[in-house]
Amino acid sequence: MNTLMAHLDNHAIDVDFTENNLHIILADGREISAPLEWFPRLRDAKKTERNHWHLIGNGIGIHWPEIDEDVSVLSLITGKD
Repeated sequence: MNTLMAHLDNHAIDVDFTENNLHIILADGREISAPLEWFPRLRDAKKTERNHWHLIGNGIGIHWPEIDEDVSVLSLITGKD
């Protein structure tokens, strides 16, 4: 039996929010979420501020300029800074 090995790509390609969570879509199709409680600046930001983000380092992180917040994708995946 052959097993297809997935190519993992930890780069973010899109960001979205629910009422209580930050939701990130990765280039390989995985989706990761984290509670907004982990990010007080995002939690307390206005919806327009949350939606004004851009990818940094070709998707290794996300930056919100209006609230000066950065999130590393790898830190969310591994649980390490």
